[in-house]
Amino acid sequence: MTRNRSVPDASVIPVLAYADVPDATEWLCRAFGFQERLRIGRHRAQLVFGDGAVIVTQLAVVGADPGAAMSLPSTTAATHGVHVRVDDVRAHHEQAVRSGARIIHPPADHPYGERQYTAEDPGGHRWTFSESLADVDPADWGGTLIELSRE
Repeated sequence: MTRNRSVPDASVIPVLAYADVPDATEWLCRAFGFQERLRIGRHRAQLVFGDGAVIVTQLAVVGADPGAAMSLPSTTAATHGVHVRVDDVRAHHEQAVRSGARIIHPPADHPYGERQYTAEDPGGHRWTFSESLADVDPADWGGTLIELSRE
């Protein structure tokens, strides 16, 4: 894959719509620890966290290309979520709470070896932050690990 300084190095990059990109960018950096990588006017930004990335984009305006239109998530049901691995879920949760994140599920330990919490940002997007506590065989909790071919 050709490297391009105009795009984050991550292989999968969620694109999330917000009413105010600069405000969303500042909040995501403060509350969740992202770093701003690239700003494109006031309508788009690239944020990075570890080896992952997310693109923050402006909500579609009237007359915009309907194929590219993005709107806020439904307030009645989650349509997507972003999963982010962190080193310390409890400390991360405390920072998110101090920054005004709405906590959907507080930190909890799970049988698959992860401590996680879920929060909603001011744009209505759901984020799950996960800390690995142990290397657990998926068979121990009912999962089936699929061996991937590396070609």
